[in-house]
This record gives sequence, C-alpha cells and structure tokens, in this order.
Amino acid sequence: AERSIYQADPIVRRSRALSLTRDGASEAFCRLHPEDLKAAGLAGASRVLLVGEHHQATLEVSEDSGVGAVQCLFFRAQLPPPDSVGIRLSESGRWHSVTETLITLWSGLPLFLQLGLKIGAIILPLLGMVAYYTLAERKVIAYMHVRVGPNRVGPKGLLQPIADAVKLMFKEMIIPTNADRYLFLIAPVLALAPALGAWAVVPFTDTLVLADIDASLLYVLALTSMGVYGVVIAGWASNSKYAFLGAMRSAAQIVAYEIAMGFALVGVLMAAGSLNLREIVVAQSGGIHEWFFLPLLPLFLVYLISGVAETNRSPFDVAEGESEIVAGFHVDYSGMGFAVFFLAEYANMILISALTVIMFLGGWHAPLEIAPLTWIPGIFWFFGKLAAVAFLFLWFRATFPRYRYDQIMRLGWKVFIPVTLVWITVIGVAKFFTPIGHWFG
Repeated sequence: AERSIYQADPIVRRSRALSLTRDGASEAFCRLHPEDLKAAGLAGASRVLLVGEHHQATLEVSEDSGVGAVQCLFFRAQLPPPDSVGIRLSESGRWHSVTETLITLWSGLPLFLQLGLKIGAIILPLLGMVAYYTLAERKVIAYMHVRVGPNRVGPKGLLQPIADAVKLMFKEMIIPTNADRYLFLIAPVLALAPALGAWAVVPFTDTLVLADIDASLLYVLALTSMGVYGVVIAGWASNSKYAFLGAMRSAAQIVAYEIAMGFALVGVLMAAGSLNLREIVVAQSGGIHEWFFLPLLPLFLVYLISGVAETNRSPFDVAEGESEIVAGFHVDYSGMGFAVFFLAEYANMILISALTVIMFLGGWHAPLEIAPLTWIPGIFWFFGKLAAVAFLFLWFRATFPRYRYDQIMRLGWKVFIPVTLVWITVIGVAKFFTPIGHWFG
C-alpha cells in the first residue's frame, strides 16, 4: 500500500486535485484505524479509487489498530466532502459513482473540445457578469443620486442589458471614409481579448483554475499590458483628431499607472515568494490577519487606484472628456464596434477586482478560519470579495469629479511610483535584516 501511494505521488502533485477526504478534512491516507475507516464510510473496503480533475489512482486501504489517527502520507488540498469528490468502493465492483462516469466521458472527448468547453465555462458567465455589471452601475448610481434607474424592460429593469445588447447588434457599424479599415475593425478585438484571456490563470479555488502555470502573475501582467494597443490603434485608424487625442491621452495614462501597478505586484511577489497566483492565495491562508493588504497597505491602495485609472474610469476618465474631445478614442465607433469597447472596459474592471482579491484579500479564504465561516465554499468567498471591490468602481464614479490631465499624470509619476519603490525597499529590509520579516509574508 505504501509503495502504491509513493508511485501515485507525482500524479497528486501534478494535478493538485487528487485526494481522499474524510468529514471534509483534506488528508490522503492508506493506513487507518478501524474506527476511522468506519467513520469515513470505508469499512470493509480493500481499495479506494481517488478521483481528481485530470487524474485518478487506486490506493490500497488496510486496517491497523495500532494507528491512533489518520496518517497523511502526501500533500494536503482543499476539496469538497467525499460524496462530491467521487469515492468508489471497488471491492464489490458493482457500484460506480456519477463522478467516475463523468470523468470517463470527459476523458473520451478530443482535447480541443475539452479546451473549448473549459474556456466557454469561463467566458460565457464572464460576459453575463459584464452585461449585468452595467445594470448594477446604473442602479447603484441612480440610488446614490436619488433616482430610480432602469425599470422599464423586464421586472425591475432586469432585462435592460439584454435589450441594450440586441439594440447594438442591429445598429449599423459605420466606418469613416478615410479610416484604415483593417485597423479600425481589429482595434476593438485587441482591447477585449486581453481582458478575457487573463482569466485563463485566475484561480477561483485551490483546484478550480483553467491553467495553473508557474509564472501566472507574469502572464497576467504581459497580457493586460496589450490592451493599450487596442486604444492606440482605434484612435489612429479613425483618422480623426478627436479620436487621436483621446488615444494619446489614454495611452499615456495607462503606461503611467501600469508601472505603478507592476511595482505594487513586485511587493506581492516578495511577500508570497511565488509568481503563481494560486500559491499567492495559499500564502494568505489562516485568516484576515494573514492577508497581504495589511503589511502591504500602501501597495494595496496604489494597486486599487491605479486599476481605476488604467481602466479609464471616473475620476480618471479624461480620455472620454465630453466637453473636450467628445468620446475619445472610440468616438467614430457605432454598433458592435462600440459595444466591444464597452465590454472591454467593464471586463477590465471585473478583472482588476479579481486580481485585487487574489493579491491582497485572501482569494477564496474566509476572513476567519472558524465555523460557520469555513462551511461556506471558497468560490462564494472569492466572488463575494470580487463584488465588494467592483462596487468601489461604481462608488468612485458617483462621488468624485474628473481630475485635470496634469493632476492625473502627477499622481501616477510623482506619487504612486515613488511610494511603491519606497515600500518595496521597506519589505526587502524588513524580510532579510529585521526580526519582524515574517510579518511581510
């Protein structure tokens, strides 16, 4: 039994989702006390099939009255209770769990179809979130302005995003006569694609992530930096002075605050000791006092405010100054071209909110590791925190007036970047030269 577990160990570490649980505890084992066997519902079993997301392994189970507790022989992982993980008692060979059957069917699908289904399972709900985030914005701001907001389409106005989408689909997309047609059409795609592609490495829970790559933080930084090309190309391709001025403003603003955001994430990297987003969240386990927003508070504030600026949201929306340059870089877009830019803005807001939760607010971890908070699945904590951060974007828009362009540039270059550099130095000195280094991760 020990030998079979040793051979399964590389599979376990590779999948990060293969484990046997007992009463919700995340422990894999092969030698048990008889009472533990009975409590786990494995009494009389000789073999147990462990089912992970991509792999499965059969382990021998033996009773040992000399063992006082469960012996955990390899790695721990947060998993649902056994009934939903898919434990099969293979001694009789008559009963197959639904999970095992689904895994068998899933394994038989072509690889491209598996990837397509996984991507669709992320992108489609995300697009729904983007659509209803616009409704939430209109409702929240209306409440703050003592208005009603959308209330005509559907009950309480809940079908308003669908009506907006249908309207934009059927509107004519006009391309200016002297515009560069190819660049004009490709610019909205360049703005939206990075905002959607970054979700490939976002961990919703310890095991629920599309691609758990080691350098996922670098992947996110590289991909989100590409969004500025869509803005610049849109302003250039329109062959309009208004659009070009808006594109230049937006590009300069995004570059300035991208640097500050990058330095803020360097502090997270130093605290967590990893570029993997899942491991960054794992480093914050243990309760709210372990979350990085406390020791990295200046970097947390810089990252959050820079995220508002990078998405061109109020009060940093000078790229769309109505009284100066009309709608900025997308002034000549209509129909679905405008809709895609609109989607890109809100998708970026949701992405920044998710990354803020992962980097600074403990990801899927509960604020306190005590019942009943630990009874709530981690994915609910993740999306609850995401909604709270996303609400701040709406609150800022309803509260603050628009800054002048020179004020925005001064804040990015002369305040945020020096603050991040100073705090990175503080983290380095504290971690390696003082006895309080453990407080920084």
